[in-house]
Amino acid sequence: MTQAQGADISRIDKALEPSRRYRNAMTSPPRSALSWALCATSFGFTAVQLDVTIVNVALPRIALDLHAAIAGLQWVVDAYTLAFAVLLLSAGALADRLGPRRAYLAGFALFMLASAACGCATSAGQLIAARALQGMGAALLVPSSLALLSYVYAHDGHLRARAVGWWTAAGGVSIAAGPVIGGLLLHAFGWRSIFWVNLPVCLIGIVLTLRTLPDLGAAALQRSLDLIGQILAIAALTGLTGAVIEGGHLGWHAPLVLWGYALAVCAGALLIRVESRSASPMLPLGLFRLPNFTPAVGFGVAVNLTYYGAIFLISLYLQRVCGYSAIRTGLAYLPLTATFIVSNVVSGRVSAHFGPRVPMALGAVLGLIGFGLLLRLNAASSFGAMLPPFILIPGGMGLGVPAMTGAILASVAPERAGTAAAVLNAARQTGGAIGVAVFGAMVDSDLASIVPALHRAALCSMLLLALAGAATRAITPGRSRSVPADSGDPSPMPVSAD
Repeated sequence: MTQAQGADISRIDKALEPSRRYRNAMTSPPRSALSWALCATSFGFTAVQLDVTIVNVALPRIALDLHAAIAGLQWVVDAYTLAFAVLLLSAGALADRLGPRRAYLAGFALFMLASAACGCATSAGQLIAARALQGMGAALLVPSSLALLSYVYAHDGHLRARAVGWWTAAGGVSIAAGPVIGGLLLHAFGWRSIFWVNLPVCLIGIVLTLRTLPDLGAAALQRSLDLIGQILAIAALTGLTGAVIEGGHLGWHAPLVLWGYALAVCAGALLIRVESRSASPMLPLGLFRLPNFTPAVGFGVAVNLTYYGAIFLISLYLQRVCGYSAIRTGLAYLPLTATFIVSNVVSGRVSAHFGPRVPMALGAVLGLIGFGLLLRLNAASSFGAMLPPFILIPGGMGLGVPAMTGAILASVAPERAGTAAAVLNAARQTGGAIGVAVFGAMVDSDLASIVPALHRAALCSMLLLALAGAATRAITPGRSRSVPADSGDPSPMPVSAD
């Protein structure tokens, strides 16, 4: 054997090492190790999702303290979700290069620093910038946490479905509990405390990660960061979201708004063209040709758009129309938290036995009914009238999202889980940002506009969830199984029809 041949074999052997680790993961780890790994990966998702909604209860107080208008409040919410969305795909590639555990730890560190900056902000501009930095940390946390979870449970598809249910439940509970925790913290310590609370959460997550999760190293199939694709994605999504937010108070024909829409269209078209020709695309368009992938992603966009947009308006409705205090508003969201816990766990069990289509379809129907009940609310509505939609809307989301996530993981080999998770969550967070922008643009400075805006948002949500429910017909029925993870292609995992 020549020296050159030996060097080639050494490089190939090094490249295949992560795939061997995936293959070795097909043997069952101890249950205690699985539980701790699930807990560790859930902490990152918990921190990320908590900050999606915890800020909503504090918006009126932030507006008074930092002199922010409705558009400024929309940017406080959307700076986070938008940065999260546009950077997720590059974060998936970065996780491939660093290894998912290293990317996960880096995400925790950045998220902590950004949360501290939010807590110290003295102007709306500073808060918006710090929220964008939080979104960058969140982008590192989510795909790497799901990639680690997929690796740890690669030996058993049924256990993986249940683990995804619990992982999603942790994030779902955080989304629902955000307003509750925010209301309590706001009442006791002020609005800055909703950001300081992230520091102990991230520290616990770092300790658990170091003690329980394996260092997988870099993936065998490393991708470049695709800077051109990243720039185009930022331009397209920022242009669209900014045009919708600013159009609400500048007018839809204002030059800045029209330029925003033009930027979104041109950058979006260029992004598709560039990614279709790139050897290492940030957005692998081939994923959308896999069974279940496209309908599942579309379902996630519809769910996030409707839910995040509705939560933004409901917080304004409760405090500005119904006169609820911050703590009473937080307590009003308790039914959402309880429903999320139950429906997320039920979804994992149902998906393990019947496949993802059934819980996704049922979730869309429940959400549609819940948004329909929002049409009955007015300025004099009692909490009893609010309770049914406050149960049905998160119940539908909690039932459908874990099944949707399981469908995504079942459509790709485990080595591609990080990329697939990044695409899914980028699409979902984009939907959430657009939901806040569109639904928030329905409100003007007049308090009387909030109830009509809530009704219009409910009608839009009903239409989107009806389309999402119809899209579940394209989801392949059956239960997913694992495939050998050392096959280098992104082919779907086989499913059985039993």
